[in-house]
Amino acid sequence: MIAVTSTGYSSSPSIPQGILVPEIKITVLKADKSSEEVVETGTKAWQLFAENPAVIAARVGGELKDLVYELSPGDVVEGVEIDSADGRNILRHSAAHVMAQAVQEIFPAAKLGIGPPISDGFYYDFDVEEPFVPEDLEKIESRMRKIIKEGQKFDRRDISDDAAREELADEPYKLELIGLKSTASAESLEGAAEGASVEVGEGGLTMYDNLKRDGSIVWTDLCRGPHLPTTKRIPAFKLMRSAAAYWRGNEKNKQLQRIYGTAWETKEALDEHLHRIEEAQRRDHRRLGAELDLYSFPDEIGSGLALFHPKGGVIKREMEDYVRRRHIDEGFDYVGSPHISKQGLFETSGHLPYYADTMFPPMEMENSKYYLKAMNCPMHNLIFRSRGRSYRDLPMRLFEFGSVYRYEKSGVIHGLTRVRGMTQDDSHSYCTPEQAPAEITKLLDFVLGLLRDFGLDDFYLELSTRGDSDKFIGSTEDWEVATNVLRDAATATGLELVPDPGGAAFYGPKVSVQVKDAIGRTWQMSTIQYDFNQPARFGLEYVAADGSRQQPVMIHSAKFGSIERFMGVLVEHYAGAFPPWLAPVQVVGIPVAERHTDYLYELKKQLKAKGIRAEVDVADDRMQKKIRNAQTQKIPFMLIAGDQDIEANAVSFRYRSGEQDNAVPVDEAIRRIVDTVEQRTQV
Repeated sequence: MIAVTSTGYSSSPSIPQGILVPEIKITVLKADKSSEEVVETGTKAWQLFAENPAVIAARVGGELKDLVYELSPGDVVEGVEIDSADGRNILRHSAAHVMAQAVQEIFPAAKLGIGPPISDGFYYDFDVEEPFVPEDLEKIESRMRKIIKEGQKFDRRDISDDAAREELADEPYKLELIGLKSTASAESLEGAAEGASVEVGEGGLTMYDNLKRDGSIVWTDLCRGPHLPTTKRIPAFKLMRSAAAYWRGNEKNKQLQRIYGTAWETKEALDEHLHRIEEAQRRDHRRLGAELDLYSFPDEIGSGLALFHPKGGVIKREMEDYVRRRHIDEGFDYVGSPHISKQGLFETSGHLPYYADTMFPPMEMENSKYYLKAMNCPMHNLIFRSRGRSYRDLPMRLFEFGSVYRYEKSGVIHGLTRVRGMTQDDSHSYCTPEQAPAEITKLLDFVLGLLRDFGLDDFYLELSTRGDSDKFIGSTEDWEVATNVLRDAATATGLELVPDPGGAAFYGPKVSVQVKDAIGRTWQMSTIQYDFNQPARFGLEYVAADGSRQQPVMIHSAKFGSIERFMGVLVEHYAGAFPPWLAPVQVVGIPVAERHTDYLYELKKQLKAKGIRAEVDVADDRMQKKIRNAQTQKIPFMLIAGDQDIEANAVSFRYRSGEQDNAVPVDEAIRRIVDTVEQRTQV
């Protein structure tokens, strides 16, 4: 980081003698070392970091700038390295521009949509006559390599709205963005598409030209930047796929063609990313769900709605049984609420109009509008309010498996991890303000213990706080109190706490648990929210020790988040090979020949008596084929029986890893299985 202040004047060898150039005093901070330098006015950011080729942009006063930014007195500057989060975004945004240039060089009639960086990559949307095919992507990649090799310069310039309209007269989607910006519809630009931030900033418009070495413009785009200095700074990239996408994510708009790509700071980093993608595809819960016969998503019942098959139902039941028992152990009372409610309930809670876009349209019935339930908390408030409450009743803890429905856009629905119908293990604690810190600590301990029990033990916490939007309700003082309580409880866990400014719910701040799976991907799972607004809106009260009526604090918590999403994450985390206690089928008996079947059926009966889910494979396949089938179905234990096993009252005990112990006495085999299941250990 570099603090810049004005000092005096100096004479420069490059300036005619007698001409004084104003000086700028610079404090350079690198790690734990600081130094001061004196440079001339007009110094560019790149000159400060010329010795570090990894720096591709600068952060000035908290804002990202191109390296050609000219420093001013009072600036605070730090270098942005290409392998940092911001550096990768700049790299990927620049790669998106190169891709768009390549597309328009190959397909001159293509019209530009938007092209933002996204997680691990970038995309650009195009209006073209025919969808892209894999051969097109190969041609585009080849043209991109040529553009990169040319070392074209990314050059920024300010431009007026009218001049931009004139230059982009043949780009209807860019003209639309300019119009939205000009009418001050900033919020209408947000969420323009998946992961996108708008291409025009809050101030004036800027264009980025791609310049050849002779300074001629070869391509231009409306963009707020920043970008790499030149295309040669793109060291490794790959185009991944193309897909249809509605303009600005709205199904009512025209469908464009989107090309996804990825770019990294080194070839090695790109290779590692592609390997992670291969591993993620192998673990894809949608594919595994079909292969293991766990669940399906039939078109007949609608997008984002899952059917759980018997084996998936076993996992779902185990999850529900576990979390129900844990809630009861933690002092929660189990309740239930209907799937629909009159409109007024969600107006009282404040969810209407704030969440109207994510709720299904209302149903007209008996002169009233009914909504599918999108959240359980309003109904729990009615339970609290149904009778008088005393401070002696608090904390009052309510819990249910609540089926809720969210109208997610079709483009973001993804298997079990993004659905329209879900079951939440939803709980609400009503307590005094003094009890709130201890209650939140208790809930955090509950959540972290649950995650560890399911084999997820790599996580950090995120604190979502109030932003500047007018969606947030309540006083600044109340928000500050709630935020401090959550921050203190989260800090006490010793886990990393990452800030998320503006990410809170409209009614209060929240702490969420961000979990890393077996291949390092991060998933938001459990949440705990501090709510002082809904108790006020519902008029919730309790009688305090002094006889006065006081308003309780309401703490929302979802341990799984939703059962569907949690299961999808587990399937991918374990690649379908669940720990024995969760596996739909825990044991399969495999007879060497048909005459050994009755022996294994008797063993199955003994296992079932101890609560073990066991089957016997009586198909006509050979024994080796049955073993392969069991491994494909990721069954933890195989018990193989032949003539010698029956004579010795034993089995060959085989694990899904391929390891096998022969001549294991039946009692020992049963004990091994039961102990492993009860101890929730992985095999």
